[in-house]
Amino acid sequence: MDDYLNIKGRIFDIQRYSIHDGVGIRTIVFLKGCVLRCRWCCNPESQRYEIETMLVNGKPKVMGRDVTVGEVMETVKRDMPYYDRSDGGLTLSGGESLLQPEFAAGLLRAAKNLGVNTAMESMGCAPFETIEKVLPDLDTYLMDIKHMNPNKHKEFTGRENTLMIENARKIAESGACELIIRVPTIPTFNDTVEEIMAIAKYAESLPGVRQIHLLPYHDYGRGKYEGLNRPYPMGDLGRIPDEQMERLKNAVLSGTSLHCQIGG
Repeated sequence: MDDYLNIKGRIFDIQRYSIHDGVGIRTIVFLKGCVLRCRWCCNPESQRYEIETMLVNGKPKVMGRDVTVGEVMETVKRDMPYYDRSDGGLTLSGGESLLQPEFAAGLLRAAKNLGVNTAMESMGCAPFETIEKVLPDLDTYLMDIKHMNPNKHKEFTGRENTLMIENARKIAESGACELIIRVPTIPTFNDTVEEIMAIAKYAESLPGVRQIHLLPYHDYGRGKYEGLNRPYPMGDLGRIPDEQMERLKNAVLSGTSLHCQIGG
């Protein structure tokens, strides 16, 4: 039965021909809604589940539309020749895909039934029972661990991190998919060797985890906040210098057994 193709969800974008967020050429589906309010979020149009209007290049653009799994799969089918040549596939992003678990699970199942590689970007900020719904058809879980200190995590994201830290271990112990830890590396938040190494040491302790990706801060989303008539929470903070990012990467490489890269 293909009833899952009729499951509806809310997205705000589909990005085709991406070379990020998973191996090969990817089709990235961005789901609406997030439980966190990270100060550096580059997709503020993802945060609220409600459909919004954002000014883009001075013109209003509706951010959010309701689609079925089957409708999304029509785009995936068109992109399959690119997956075949590059070992690419479908990536779910957001927002937080776990806020729409039935829709996310339907997308992943439909992709796997087409023989398509699947990945999901997620903070793991949901009960593990919710995460279990997406694991059977997920090849790669790209999971953010932003900080090991719950108080600092809450200060910069709006929520403390205990649930996410616990879920990372449960996902790893399940052995259901490859788990890659990703760290948005943010000035004044977690850009010291000590903070990055605390995350890396935890990642190394997770069964089967072999990779950690450091994602450098950028302010490319600043104009989106203006388009949504919201203040940009990071103010005028600049990028972390390339030399500092290299120091952080080298600290992880020399202090753990993990493969560490900048970007991902």
